[in-house]
Amino acid sequence: MSISADIIARCQSIYEDLDFGLARAWKAAVPGRKVVGFLPLYVPLEMIHAAGCLPLGIFGGGDRMEVIHGDAYYQSYICRIPRSTIELGVSGRLDVADGMIFPFVCDVIRNLSGMWKIMFPQVWTKFFDTPQNFDPAIGGAYYVEELRELKQGLEQLTGRTITDDDIRHSIGLYNENRRLVRSVYAFRAQAPWKAPASDVYLLMRAGLMMPVEEHNRMLADYLAAIEAEDRPRRDNVRIVIFGSFCEQPPLNLIKSIEMAGCYIVDDDYALVNRFLTEDVAVEGDPLEALSLSYLRHSVETSCKYVPDEAEKGRFHIEAVKAAGAEGVIYATPSFCDPALLDRPMICGRLSEASIPFISFKYAENSGQMQPIREQAGTFADSIKLWS
Repeated sequence: MSISADIIARCQSIYEDLDFGLARAWKAAVPGRKVVGFLPLYVPLEMIHAAGCLPLGIFGGGDRMEVIHGDAYYQSYICRIPRSTIELGVSGRLDVADGMIFPFVCDVIRNLSGMWKIMFPQVWTKFFDTPQNFDPAIGGAYYVEELRELKQGLEQLTGRTITDDDIRHSIGLYNENRRLVRSVYAFRAQAPWKAPASDVYLLMRAGLMMPVEEHNRMLADYLAAIEAEDRPRRDNVRIVIFGSFCEQPPLNLIKSIEMAGCYIVDDDYALVNRFLTEDVAVEGDPLEALSLSYLRHSVETSCKYVPDEAEKGRFHIEAVKAAGAEGVIYATPSFCDPALLDRPMICGRLSEASIPFISFKYAENSGQMQPIREQAGTFADSIKLWS
């Protein structure tokens, strides 16, 4: 087995472990350690790390867990991720988490934070809001206060003071992580036959469940390995995935798209470690630096307000061009209000730019992949024939 295959095999075992054994081992290794879980879409992981805690990415139960108790707490006409997250909690799989952070994605995730406080009062629970106003004097000042409140909550949880130097050190580590992540994505866009989307996805998901220092080493090792490997190149179409920023698709869905003749050269899967597109400054007030980075250097998603309607979709078109993609698959979870509200506007802009696209919906436990594979395959063939 090659070095890259060994790395991906380990990442898949971490991804499939719904008992979060890696986090449990990290916590047990040193008395007093704390684990803080977080849900998609974006959380300033630097703050959790600076508190001496392990950030633990919670992306639902996927397609390997039957949801029984979760369905009793939420209605059926919303996305599946809150119900499977409740199932993780009720079944004891998330008892490793001393704290939980629920960022603003939509009303469902916001309400899940309140549900968590009621169900698990012993767990420190924080609803983390991000600004919709991008004026530094307004949204920036608000975000600094939100970060300060997060800092105070983490200090209460851990019983330790978080200094500015602690945060700067953590920013430096996560800057390195983001640079390495961008390098992996850039390499995949250049040579997608060497870095399959399913492998890159596992590499990113596992990185959100381990210490950032370990993930940085893993990313560097993976890059060195795939650059040296020789894999067959196929006559696949280069496509970008949009709409999958919160509830994640089953791994088999990603593989099915690839098997249908598509190279996924960019995506918005598990955006947490790609949400900021440039380094965060390590000089000055670290909270101000994190705030300005969010305002000025963050990706556009359906959960961020775009004040100028004419600008809606510009980010997506630029991403398609930067990746050298030939088409877009807009794949979004069923009942995902932010993504489904954005879909007509985004796809309208793609049409104006003469970029081919298709769209479909999924759930994290989708099991029937043949229709998706056929749709993706037909899309790839149409691009080859007529674009």
